[in-house]
Amino acid sequence: MIHHVQLACPPGTEDALRAFYAGVLGLPEIAKPPALAARGGCWFRGSWFRDQNVELHIGVEPDFRPARKAHPGLLVPDLDEMAQRLRAAGYPVIPDDDFPGMRRFYTEDPHGNRLEFLQPVSPVPSMQQILRLWARPDGALRGKLHFPVHSEVILTRDGVVLSFVPSFHSVQPCELL
Repeated sequence: MIHHVQLACPPGTEDALRAFYAGVLGLPEIAKPPALAARGGCWFRGSWFRDQNVELHIGVEPDFRPARKAHPGLLVPDLDEMAQRLRAAGYPVIPDDDFPGMRRFYTEDPHGNRLEFLQPVSPVPSMQQILRLWARPDGALRGKLHFPVHSEVILTRDGVVLSFVPSFHSVQPCELL
């Protein structure tokens, strides 16, 4: 599991970072520990990453050069909406169809660091598929499920959750008895 990804920035550019990562991308800034805050830079936590605990740390480098090849690949629930937000804010959106099973594009942050945004193209399982996997051999359901309506839930026949990707739209609890 990854705790964070580190990018670099020039000294004194934290306001531009906040405007982009928090303002345009919608990632909440998190406080840096005091000893690290003195070094400058900003930290952000994924609010729409598959694992919402992954952090993006941007640290100050006095002789900064943007990362043009190395980059984080960020999963988003709605690639088109993210592309629209970036274009509206004046950032480039460069589509790339070379990754089977993924829709994706590249952009750059205010300092030229490359960022990749991805969305899986595989369809979200239907409620019927979820119920089929959740059912016991006798046809009864294994228990209660509560999840956002448009979430992706993959279960084994034993009821083990293999994958759960929450929707980032309206949450409506569903109870199945």
